[in-house]
Amino acid sequence: MRKLASAAILMLAAQGAGAVDLFNGRDFSGWELQTTPSATVADAFRMLPDGVIASAGKPSGFLATTDNFRNYTLHVEWRWTGKPGNSGVLLHISPGAFDRVWPVSLQVQTKNGNAGDLLPMAAGSFAEPLTSKPGAETRIKAHTAADSEKPVGEWNACDIVSRDGTVEVTVNGVLQNRVTNVSPASGRIGFQLEGTPYELRRVVLTPLD
Repeated sequence: MRKLASAAILMLAAQGAGAVDLFNGRDFSGWELQTTPSATVADAFRMLPDGVIASAGKPSGFLATTDNFRNYTLHVEWRWTGKPGNSGVLLHISPGAFDRVWPVSLQVQTKNGNAGDLLPMAAGSFAEPLTSKPGAETRIKAHTAADSEKPVGEWNACDIVSRDGTVEVTVNGVLQNRVTNVSPASGRIGFQLEGTPYELRRVVLTPLD
């Protein structure tokens, strides 16, 4: 009950005073794309009716806000529109990271079957130990509760709280991960393209403090 209550509080916060929808529903103003090979935003993302954003999932790279954020709650909804695959929400993309496909950041995994895993990307880090094998190419702290992702085609909700280097991740009302001493502790917010189409909606950020 406590986990579900926490998710409800996050939803209320995301809809409260100071909340900002990061997509304006008209175009991609305030966003920047980095891919290899180079592409335009129109190549990789489309605005659909009812505030839905469709990602082609390729070419490899990420779409990121032009603004930086530090202490906030972030509500994101996503779903797989065909065969499920891999993607993620990128937190605190560091300045100067637009020279690489996988930037310095903290990735909240939305990969099918792994939603809620955390990946310190490039030089990113946090205090808690990884659960991946030492020397593994992909460094992961796996989600801590039973898989809470919904069936393919249904909308999933991810609620993230980031405050002074501590990040908590809830997926569909279940607390799945928590890390401290996150570095970077602030930066841009983005969405990955890793080969699989998906859709987003209700991407709402509420500043804390």
